Amino acid sequence: MYEDLIEEKISSEDIFDGVLLHVKRDYVKLPNGNKAVREWIKHQGASAVIPLLPNGNIIMVRQYRYPIGKVTLEIPAGKLDSIDEDPLVCAKRELSEETGYSAEKYTLLHKLATTVGFSNEWIYIYLADGLTKGKQHTDDDEFINLVEIPLSEAVELVNKGEIYDAKTVTAILMVNNLQNNK
Repeated sequence: MYEDLIEEKISSEDIFDGVLLHVKRDYVKLPNGNKAVREWIKHQGASAVIPLLPNGNIIMVRQYRYPIGKVTLEIPAGKLDSIDEDPLVCAKRELSEETGYSAEKYTLLHKLATTVGFSNEWIYIYLADGLTKGKQHTDDDEFINLVEIPLSEAVELVNKGEIYDAKTVTAILMVNNLQNNK
């Protein structure tokens, strides 16, 4: 259908193989026959969850994000333990670890390609309903504050540019749209 846009991989090499990131350098043949280099990050994927309380508030996490040097307000999320892990299993684990909550119902909202220009990462975004509070049990290298916030206030923070994490923006706006269409 879009054959005039497809690039064909000629060869590939591993540039860096880390704990989280695996950097590749591919040599490709362009649709016009010319050759080019594509450097990209291979990622096993992730899941995120937006926990919605009966009162209309959502549970978010505040944490420091080293790559951007800022404390952010985000929905709970984490990477899949393996390329074969069920994204829903990951979402349930991350909700429990980061917030202490569990949910009766999970609804897949979106499968989001996070950064199509340089990564193959997909993040599965779930809505969690029917929450039960438990005890937060973060990883040893995670320092997270829980924040309960009205969904409407989170939408305002998105619109003011104060919430800028892509998965979080997507989830908040999608849940707000769902709530407004009930």
